[in-house]
Amino acid sequence: MSATHTLIIAAVCIFDDDGRLLTVRKKDTSMFMLPGGKAERGETMAQTAARELQEEVGIVVEPGDLMPLSRWRGAAANEPDTDIDVELFTAIATQRPVKAAEIGELVWIHPAEVGARTDIAPLLTEHVIPNIRR
Repeated sequence: MSATHTLIIAAVCIFDDDGRLLTVRKKDTSMFMLPGGKAERGETMAQTAARELQEEVGIVVEPGDLMPLSRWRGAAANEPDTDIDVELFTAIATQRPVKAAEIGELVWIHPAEVGARTDIAPLLTEHVIPNIRR
């Protein structure tokens, strides 16, 4: 079945010193994903990623400090009949994340743990995790 529409988003990968990836689960959803979201009018994708990171987990980074990582298109985690077209960035966080905005839970996940979980978004299982495993 083909998706009926596509969301264009920016998302950010943040790792801690133990190699774990910061993931978030929005309120009233079941899948963990990266912090990120849709652009507001006139924003670049880097500006979107920086704004969403601050709104969702309280981490402040300048758009110019985000490092482009890749682009991916696939199934949206929590929205049926929807694909996402996501521009991925990485960032170095100097602040401790805290759940804010629409975030219900935040969890640091080690890449080796992903295979045993059923609550991880396709972006992570199909693209991010396979490409960061060492």
